[in-house]
Amino acid sequence: MSARTAQGRVVEVVALYAGCGLAALVISGLIVEAVGADWSTVGGALLDGSVRKPGRWGGTIGVTVPLAMVAIGTIISTKVGLVNIGQEGQLLVGAAFATFASTRIPGPGPIVLVAILLAGIVGGAIWSGLAGGLRYWRKVPEVLTTLLLVSVASNLVGYGLKKPWLLLDSEAKRGNRNLVSEQLPADTRMPRITLFGNDFAISAFLAIAVVLLIGWMLNRTLWGYRLTVVGHNRRVARRFGISESVQGMVAMLASGGFAGLAGALMLTGGDFANYRMVSGFSVSIGWVGLLVALVANNRALAVIPMAFVFASLRTGSGFLASTGIERRVTDVVQGLIVLALLLPPAIMFIRERRRALAAAGSRV
Repeated sequence: MSARTAQGRVVEVVALYAGCGLAALVISGLIVEAVGADWSTVGGALLDGSVRKPGRWGGTIGVTVPLAMVAIGTIISTKVGLVNIGQEGQLLVGAAFATFASTRIPGPGPIVLVAILLAGIVGGAIWSGLAGGLRYWRKVPEVLTTLLLVSVASNLVGYGLKKPWLLLDSEAKRGNRNLVSEQLPADTRMPRITLFGNDFAISAFLAIAVVLLIGWMLNRTLWGYRLTVVGHNRRVARRFGISESVQGMVAMLASGGFAGLAGALMLTGGDFANYRMVSGFSVSIGWVGLLVALVANNRALAVIPMAFVFASLRTGSGFLASTGIERRVTDVVQGLIVLALLLPPAIMFIRERRRALAAAGSRV
């Protein structure tokens, strides 16, 4: 490919993304106007609630962290050709394991904090491992089992929040004691820092380090190569002596482990439910994290900015009440953003396929 041709392809890609993004913004503005609000007022409210008002982007970072962890785990399972869509349940189970560990493990605060995070990873990995086991030993599609296990996880965690020997806060004075766990002690919480008037947990730096590390491992290590080979062609993987079941199970365990880590970070970070586990604790973070991975097109380096965009929509929607518009409008905007970022790869694939077919036809 000549330099001029390569430059033309880059311009084409940029133009496609810009055009689709502009179209998504225009359609979003039209929808906002159709429901009786001013698009500039709504856009300003979203920006104020997510980044512009004092202290707001600290909260947005707090939401970005679990979204990034769920997304990077999803990329691992996708790399090996598996479709894990049960991150919501894996996150819940990971958070439940982390909550249980927080009240049962003695020792200095920092050690207990590490144990809480490890418990979250183990919980999420166990839950995704069930789907992986069914996939490789009973040929049950993981797309089905991971989805169904979300409902099972939700009911099990709900049961745990009713039992003092599991997750329920044993303090009898609490009026809503059937819905809440014991609060984490101060010394087992993730430390928080204040930067430019914004308060957020140091787990933000941990998330960045993890994403960069996994990105490097997927692209530069033998483990990542094996996942890629299995994901692209299982027959070739067998010829190279790469076990599909081993690599698939490792990927599923890692994917669920990162979702469980997201739940543990939500518990210890303080941006969700004030260091407690409550009913509905996951607040759809697992589902949105799946969208982040989808929009990032399975590129690890794109996870952080995409997670921040989706987190901004979530935190910014809290300011929409002042505009008189429903918060669910942000769900529509979120859907349009997803479409805008997914259309260019699809269009480019169709164009490349047509060019390849045309070139093959000309040689005949």
